[in-house]
Amino acid sequence: MSERQVLNKSNLGITEGLPLQASEGGIEELRADIQRLMDMEAIRQLKYAYFRCVDTCNLEELATLFHEDVKVHFVGGTYEWNVEGRQAYVDNIGMSFSREAIGQHNAHHPEIQVLSDTEATAIWYLADNMWILNHNAKTYGTAIYWDRYLKVDGKWLIKETNYERVYEINEVLEERPNLSSHYLGAHGPEPQF
Repeated sequence: MSERQVLNKSNLGITEGLPLQASEGGIEELRADIQRLMDMEAIRQLKYAYFRCVDTCNLEELATLFHEDVKVHFVGGTYEWNVEGRQAYVDNIGMSFSREAIGQHNAHHPEIQVLSDTEATAIWYLADNMWILNHNAKTYGTAIYWDRYLKVDGKWLIKETNYERVYEINEVLEERPNLSSHYLGAHGPEPQF
């Protein structure tokens, strides 16, 4: 991939959300301000649950975090991944995380923009490590995520998720790591590749 976009809010389609300031109105306006803060916290918890479910290959719970029409577009150093639909994305995660995988994905520094009572966007900074043991491979690096969320029946869902790598390093493992703990080794599915 020779041409890369500049990772700024404008290019990512992120616009200013509702203001982050207390209204000067009465109790109803104060309730709306508090709800907006609670929505931001719900979005944080949604994204944190996403990474926990990915790294533990908890596909059943992972599916509950997405809108059924989710769009996924990930750009790495050696791959570009486009997936549409909740089940297609969950199936792809299930193929990537197996007894022969170790994943560690952490999202930091959320920039959440609440656009309305039912729409929001966010930018996240990812730091990750991924081992595919049966291929003697390790990938690590960082990426910028940008997401769109919809609140459906009182619950925030991921409607669109994208990332582009800031950097990615791929290594061939000379030997299998000496693991004293390996969650997916005990609870992951059999490898599909």
